Amino acid sequence: MSIASIEDQLSSLSKEQNRVAWRSPSNIAIVKYWGKHGVQLPQNPSVSFTLDAAHTDTSVTFSPKAVISRDISIDFYFEGESNEAFANKIVKFLDSLDSEFSFLRDYDFKIESSNSFPHSSGIASSASAMSALALCLCSIERLLTNTQGNSIDFLRKASHIARLGSGSAARSVYPEVAIWGTHSKIENSSDIEAIPFHGLHDSFKSYHDDILIVSADEKSVSSRAGHALMEGNPYAEVRYAQANRNMIATLEALSSGDVKRFGEILEEEAMTLHALMMCSNPSYILMKAGTLAVIDKVRAFRTATGLPLYFTLDAGPNVHLLYPDDVADQIWSFINNDLVPHCVDGKVIRDRVGSGPRML
Repeated sequence: MSIASIEDQLSSLSKEQNRVAWRSPSNIAIVKYWGKHGVQLPQNPSVSFTLDAAHTDTSVTFSPKAVISRDISIDFYFEGESNEAFANKIVKFLDSLDSEFSFLRDYDFKIESSNSFPHSSGIASSASAMSALALCLCSIERLLTNTQGNSIDFLRKASHIARLGSGSAARSVYPEVAIWGTHSKIENSSDIEAIPFHGLHDSFKSYHDDILIVSADEKSVSSRAGHALMEGNPYAEVRYAQANRNMIATLEALSSGDVKRFGEILEEEAMTLHALMMCSNPSYILMKAGTLAVIDKVRAFRTATGLPLYFTLDAGPNVHLLYPDDVADQIWSFINNDLVPHCVDGKVIRDRVGSGPRML
């Protein structure tokens, strides 16, 4: 799905409909954002692959309120069941969007959401969930106001709204690769919204990302809490400088097809992220024994074979294994035989660089 094709999807909206639905993917950061300030603004820029199989489906049904009130009115269902905790978070989020959408207090909303992967286990569930919701809200605005802006403007606003719900969600509205955060050497880069990256080398367009579910348990420390702990981290400023350097090196590798340099940065960023957690006050560790076992085996396999298999981690224990399509058969054989035993019930999400969100 290209950015241009979003316009075709939006043109199918009808003013008679009272329901919109979007499938939006998670993303995996290559250069990680960790630490924020203000209203969901990043302390450093980040760049990510948009995924495909790891996604959230969200639908929003809306109707004029039967009883007039200024309260946000929603029924929220996650995986088919009413979820009060999630509903309270969504109400708080929508309550903050008065300046963005004028219709939120005039309608009753039924929101239904489901993930293709375990929630709160270190895959960016908030990224896919909040980007899907943002796309729905922007679609409803388009329906109710009968506006006909272009797809770029639509996605820019969706990225901005998604960011207000979850920082990394800003990147999930674009296909393939997205950049979020201001960088002096990246044109149009912004803390307010993500931008698409153009010029991706063909070797990365079919890149694989197999996600090994080492643990399906909810994380002991949320990403929100982890970001806040960066305020007192003694290595914070050094980290932000490192991220700015790695941004340029990463974009150069993605443009030139330099798989080795890409992999080196990928792993450096993963280990830095988890080192920052261990250096926080209080310190915490999200990696599990299975995480470390997988990392050791991946490094040994790469040394023995010379094949470009590299790992990264999000803010959790599960391991993302990234590799080119032309060595997929050899690498999958290794993953299946040597690494799957470290996964919960043998669970692996076989993912790849994706084409972005789509309307359902």
